[in-house]
Amino acid sequence: MAIERFEDIIAWQKTKVLTVKIYSVFSQSKDFGFRDQIQRVSVSIMNNIAEGFERKGNKEFKYFLNVAKGSCGEVRSMLILAVELGKLEQEQFQELKELSVDVSKLITGLMKVL
Repeated sequence: MAIERFEDIIAWQKTKVLTVKIYSVFSQSKDFGFRDQIQRVSVSIMNNIAEGFERKGNKEFKYFLNVAKGSCGEVRSMLILAVELGKLEQEQFQELKELSVDVSKLITGLMKVL
């Protein structure tokens, strides 16, 4: 069964969950630069998966998936910094980090299939 909509891609679905959680966790942060960056990069993962899929070519899709995978790394890097700066509790960090690692693995798997 072929995927007909980007909304059906599991990596996109998990990234949506990650993004909503990141928005929720950092919504009250007064560090606007940090908050905006971690929110933007999480949205970037979703949008690159969607944009790549809509391009309808495996080569382009793979390129956008690669960009999305890089953004997963950026999210994890910012989560580590958030803990170090006292902006994030360890339990929240673990949950968000695990989600971002899962997304990264799903993206890698999707890239291998293309």
